[in-house]
Amino acid sequence: MRPPFGASPIAASIIGARRRGDREAAMYWWSAVGDYYWSYYRDACERSLLYLDVLRRRGEDYREQSAKAAPHVLSFDFVVLVDGRMLPRPVNYGLLRIIPPPEVETDPGKRPFIVFDPRAGHGPGIGGMKHDSEIGVALGAGHPCYFVGFLPQPVAGQTIEDVCRAEAYFVRFVADRHREADGKPALIGNCQAGWQILMMAAMEPELAGPILVAGTPLSYWAGVRGIYPMRYLGGLLGGGWLTWLMGDIGNGIFDGAWLISNFESNNPANTLWKKPYNVYANVDTEAKRFLDFEKWWGNPILLDAGEMRFIVDELFIGNRLAAAKIATHDGERIDLRKVKSPIIVFCSFGDDITPPQQALDWILDLYEDVDAIVANGQTIIYSLHQNIGHLGIFVSARVATKEHAEFVFNIDLVDVMPSGLYEIILTRADGAEANPQLISGDYIAKLEPRTLDDIRALGGNDAADERRFETAARVSEINRELYRAFLQPWVKALVDPAMAEFLRQLHPNRVMFRVFSDSNPLMAPVAKAAETIRGDRHPVEAVNPFLALEKMASTSIVVNLEIFAKAREAVTEAIFLDVYGSPLLQAVVGVGSSQPRAARASRGDIDLEAAHAQALADMTRGGFIEAGMRALLYVLASGGADERQFNALEALRNAVPEAARPPLSKIREIIRRQAELLRADETKAVAAIAEILPEDSGRRAEILSAIYRVVSGDGEPDAGEMEKFREISRLFLGKASPAELHDRQEA
Repeated sequence: MRPPFGASPIAASIIGARRRGDREAAMYWWSAVGDYYWSYYRDACERSLLYLDVLRRRGEDYREQSAKAAPHVLSFDFVVLVDGRMLPRPVNYGLLRIIPPPEVETDPGKRPFIVFDPRAGHGPGIGGMKHDSEIGVALGAGHPCYFVGFLPQPVAGQTIEDVCRAEAYFVRFVADRHREADGKPALIGNCQAGWQILMMAAMEPELAGPILVAGTPLSYWAGVRGIYPMRYLGGLLGGGWLTWLMGDIGNGIFDGAWLISNFESNNPANTLWKKPYNVYANVDTEAKRFLDFEKWWGNPILLDAGEMRFIVDELFIGNRLAAAKIATHDGERIDLRKVKSPIIVFCSFGDDITPPQQALDWILDLYEDVDAIVANGQTIIYSLHQNIGHLGIFVSARVATKEHAEFVFNIDLVDVMPSGLYEIILTRADGAEANPQLISGDYIAKLEPRTLDDIRALGGNDAADERRFETAARVSEINRELYRAFLQPWVKALVDPAMAEFLRQLHPNRVMFRVFSDSNPLMAPVAKAAETIRGDRHPVEAVNPFLALEKMASTSIVVNLEIFAKAREAVTEAIFLDVYGSPLLQAVVGVGSSQPRAARASRGDIDLEAAHAQALADMTRGGFIEAGMRALLYVLASGGADERQFNALEALRNAVPEAARPPLSKIREIIRRQAELLRADETKAVAAIAEILPEDSGRRAEILSAIYRVVSGDGEPDAGEMEKFREISRLFLGKASPAELHDRQEA
């Protein structure tokens, strides 16, 4: 006979006693079972009441947040600097200056950071909800910090372009406040805010410093079969007509609660069981964390219907941003190739909302190879996390104190990197590495050169898949126009503002918060009962077999919900592939096999030959700084950079008297240009160094010594680097003796 509690010693003892006919022992063990059951039953009842009280407190938080004119979850004090409603093209966004905690000092000489929060259904503040956050690590590194948030109600008629113009105004405002800072403002955009600030940067390319986009979808059709099913949803719903319908039912307002419920439906195991059960099972310790998160997650905001239509039609279904087919009201094309700021793309394999393909494949849409990126003068850096989920990319304290902290520490390195494509690799510092004094945090950041093949290796669509998505986009356009012609007039005639508000209040995401709040008379005794229980709590022991049964049941529920989700995803994918892969449907909507990349951008405006000719003309222009930087880049032939090498370079720059010290922007221009010259013709560029070196042999030796210190910043140079350094030395030494050079290096 198999013990009912698995390997439970209690069960085994009862069975053994019964087999031996030991009535007294059996009764003893049955009594022990009764004690275990009573202990578990009492704890389960207490947990149930405490969990009910957590839901009550969540409901009260919801009511409190809903009553505020400007609800947020920022944990930092702030001052409002600019109200976007006062701009010529008003929007419901605002610029805040974050006030550092008393124990934190910021340096006005450091570039400011501006954190942009996503407006994707939730309220603002997630980028600074905890002190271990994007705002927290920027302040901790001494950078002045600003925050761009929004109000729950949109300004009537505001557009995505209006918001981008307002964000450009905010960046300009911050830059004017920090004219003495060593670098333009660095921008951080989370999720939806990421593509919005990239659109802004494409409209005003010279405005911002480095831009970090975290969990941001930019290539909306991209993905891998078998996972990431959200990209199919637009096609299964018949396109964007439903967004138009929901906007009309809202009387010109789209309810962000629908976006939140869409996110939640993507992971039923977590939404329906794992998250609530985790609170129930650990109600004594998890309540605060849960309530803090739900205060942000559970208070939906509103969007203008036109904004949501743009997001769905132009981006998620049309995929027109990566194709450079979106234009402003005055006809200016928004092309991400126009962004001159270095771009950091942070994404994760564990993110089922914005997988790496959606975060990175826009690069494949816009460029044929890395040479085209270089010719366009663009620097793109990406970082791949192995398992963090979508929200964790910009919410997790663990991610904030590792990845985001390293991005902040090395923001100047990012800013001066030559044009090209790189991956940032973080390695934990163990104290045994060379030059530990040049390491800023707990990790060593290294930028490794990459090619487009590295992005292609992550997986993606084939030509047939591209045609399917193009077909879905065409069907969406047809259905949208049918809706506008035949159904929209009736919907608008039936819905007035009062009915729209009534329907919003009936949304399940709002009802389930209110029903557990104190506004429900049935919840009146819960708070007092919970207070009594907390004063005399009886938690069950971890070895209780009934607790083990509870956890087994929970695991079974999660597994079954995950099986359901996987089956649903498989069916979703199969329907999408079959329906939109139909040759008949493709022919009817005008998608042919001769246009497999219909959504891809034209690449004909990058003139590689002109760029090469200009580079050859610039070989002998410049002075000792240009010569030194060109020589340094030549020795570091891999094209990558270790943060220790940059920090050694920064130390050398700071050793120059302030009046003669070149600003970081000047260093950036020089490094990028010298890298371009080496790419154009390395042999001619190196030979031309001798023509722009200073006549002073002592000065030449100083420059050569500085180059060696930077090259050896990450340890002893390898054989290839030493060979190139000797070659450079022959150009530099002139009348300076090797002994003099050695003495200067030692100094």
